[in-house]
Amino acid sequence: MEAMSSLDDKTIRKSLIARLSKLSKAPGAILEELRVHNGNAIADVVTVHTFAHCYEIKGESDSIQRILRQSRYYDVAFRKTTLVTTDKQIERARRFAPPYWGIMCARKTSGDVILSYIRPSQPSPVFDKKLALLTLWRPELIDVATSAIPLTQKLEKLNRHQLSELIALHLGSNEVVKCIGDKLILRQR
Repeated sequence: MEAMSSLDDKTIRKSLIARLSKLSKAPGAILEELRVHNGNAIADVVTVHTFAHCYEIKGESDSIQRILRQSRYYDVAFRKTTLVTTDKQIERARRFAPPYWGIMCARKTSGDVILSYIRPSQPSPVFDKKLALLTLWRPELIDVATSAIPLTQKLEKLNRHQLSELIALHLGSNEVVKCIGDKLILRQR
C-alpha cells in the first residue's frame, strides 16, 4: 500500500509523457497544462497527431468526481479524452467518466509506473468546433482565418469569440481540428 500512495499527478504524468513520446507514430506535440474552453478548464496533457487528444490525470488522492465538471469543457474542445488514474480510483472512474472517454490505469511495480488501457477513447458526441477554437490564442485564430477564409472584413477588429465563430462558419470539423492541431504543434517549436 505504501507504493500506491506515491502515485500522484506528477508521478503519473512523467510516465504518461514518456509512454506517449515513444509511440510508434509519435505525436507532433505533447503539451502540458493547456487552457481550453476560454480558460474554463486546464487539460493536464494533450497530444496532437491529426487532432488534439486530452489526457486528464487523477492521482491516488485526487477527486474523480471533478471530471463531471471538467468533462463539460473537454468534451466540446477535444475529439477524444482519456482519464488516467490508479487502481484505487478505477471503479469511480468507470462510474463518473463519460462512456466515450478512454480510461488508463497507472500501477506502481518495483519502482516503475506501468500504464494500461481499461477502455479506449471514442469520439466525443458533443464536440463543438467553435468552442474548440477557443483553445487557440487570438494571433493563432487570426492566422487560421487569414489562410482559410475569403476575407471581407478586418480581422484585427474581431475578438476571439468572433474569430472562432467566423472560422467555424467557414470550415468543417475535420478542417478545424487540423488547424487547431497545427497551431498547437507550432507552439512547441
